Amino acid sequence: MNPLNPKKLLLTKWTAVIPIAKQKHFLVSRVIQPEVETDPVELVEIESVFSKATQIIQWRELQNDEVWRQGWV
Repeated sequence: MNPLNPKKLLLTKWTAVIPIAKQKHFLVSRVIQPEVETDPVELVEIESVFSKATQIIQWRELQNDEVWRQGWV
């Protein structure tokens, strides 16, 4: 997998290897900026494409190939 840059994750597409609440395809809808500007980005909000349900995860979780695949597979 290519290295991920949290600043470029906005609107990227992801597929959950194991569906979450029967949802498989997600979009990064928001990169959550830290309160202190010098702190690194830790969290992103992902949105289910089908149900529009959102959840906040650590962006580094997207690097785990056992949980997420980049793109809609």
